[in-house]
Amino acid sequence: MPPAADEEKSSCPRGDEKLFLVIVLALAAIAGGGSWFAAGALRRHDATHLIAPDKPRQLETFSLTDSAGRTVTRDNVRGKILAVSFLFTSCSLTCPEVSRRMAEIQNLTTTNTDVRLLSLTVDPRTDTPPVLARWGAQFGADTNRWYLLTGDKAQLHRLIGTSFLATETNNPFNSMPGNFAGTERIAVVDKHGNVRVFFDGLRVETPAAVVAEIESLRKEK
Repeated sequence: MPPAADEEKSSCPRGDEKLFLVIVLALAAIAGGGSWFAAGALRRHDATHLIAPDKPRQLETFSLTDSAGRTVTRDNVRGKILAVSFLFTSCSLTCPEVSRRMAEIQNLTTTNTDVRLLSLTVDPRTDTPPVLARWGAQFGADTNRWYLLTGDKAQLHRLIGTSFLATETNNPFNSMPGNFAGTERIAVVDKHGNVRVFFDGLRVETPAAVVAEIESLRKEK
């Protein structure tokens, strides 16, 4: 009897060790899968650094109001190369980051008289000229070169949807006014009004990439 009892006792740790090994392997597999998904997400994020338009897009005719209360039209930026972003001032995460990138682009193009920056609000009911003025002041916006634009909601949404961004009407998690997709992007528009490329406005290297694209476009006829 005593030897049998000893044998039973000695078998328990071996069983526990096997169970422990199974748990460790399962956790490793889960962790590995998580790493794989994380790596995949990073790859997708890298792929979105430079994004081609989903279809040929061109800056349409518009008449809007800037943060200084002035009327800005398509004619005011005709023949200019544009960096265009999208915002709503109640956004506390992505919009400030994108505006910081725009501020850097502004600083990097101070000597380029053929460059203008536009920021279009998707929430014009909230983003009146005084509200946009306060927003722009946070980022040192030069109102003679960086136009923060608001106006009639229907016109703004039509301009954004026609000239720049697709909509996600079937996405229940999209709380963006207008259901626009990709509002964190910064578009580069050539001097003929063609939307050439988008950049990820959340990346710190984007301002330099935008300026490089602008310099390339300046060499075109």
